[in-house]
Amino acid sequence: MKKTLLSMAALAALCTVPAVAQTQAPAPADAPAPAPAPAAEAPASPLTFNIGVVSDYRFRGLSQSRFDPALQGGADYSLPYGFYIGTWASTIKWIKDAGHIAQVDVGNGPIEWDFYGGYKGEIIKDTLSYDVGTLYYYYPSQDLSKILNTYNPDTLEIYGALTYGPATIKYSHSLTRLFGVQSSKGSGYIEAAATFDVGYGISITPHIGYQSVRHNSNLSYTDYSLTASKDWEGFTLSLAFVGTHTKDVNGGSPFLSPENKNLGGSTLVVGVKKVF
Repeated sequence: MKKTLLSMAALAALCTVPAVAQTQAPAPADAPAPAPAPAAEAPASPLTFNIGVVSDYRFRGLSQSRFDPALQGGADYSLPYGFYIGTWASTIKWIKDAGHIAQVDVGNGPIEWDFYGGYKGEIIKDTLSYDVGTLYYYYPSQDLSKILNTYNPDTLEIYGALTYGPATIKYSHSLTRLFGVQSSKGSGYIEAAATFDVGYGISITPHIGYQSVRHNSNLSYTDYSLTASKDWEGFTLSLAFVGTHTKDVNGGSPFLSPENKNLGGSTLVVGVKKVF
């Protein structure tokens, strides 16, 4: 994903070393022509794009698309020295649904649009690495603040992650209110996951996380998932079992759709993604 200044300087030095002339006997007239040298592979582009669709957009275990399919896509750019920036977006329905439940016109808010940037490095080469950065969740075309005790859902988080072998642990901390929840600035989400290659191009990823919502303990909850993915013809196919364990509020989940369905209920999510 990155090139260090040292590696680029070494490459430049190799390219500027003059070739040493060598005397070589001419080949016999009937000798076969030498095989052409293989073409050098083009360097990987620092810019990549991705597009995909999922049967239900789950964020930290909760449905953002009211159990319906969501179209998603983004772009990532690798900067020198290990830095990176990127953007990602998905169709959503939860903002419109919140207005419907509160019987307030808050706009459609049909898109979640994220912007992020950070730095990746190694502590122990090829063994222990880290990733730190900032992520901003932006929700255009909405006015969620019209709902009593609810605020602008745009959220800024900082995050840090450690990866050891196949396992990663990550913590995200909100520097603003968390998705419009009153007095929730300083909320945190901690998660752990590991990816295992089981052969035939298939990987399995178990995941568990805990969302702590500051000053709103009834909204804090645990989420979990188990995902199987496979690369096929340039696409990544995935199947995930996703669920949450939320606290009972008035005898039910605090996260409900307009039809009073639990947005964190256990389900299977099918997805397909293409990176290019």
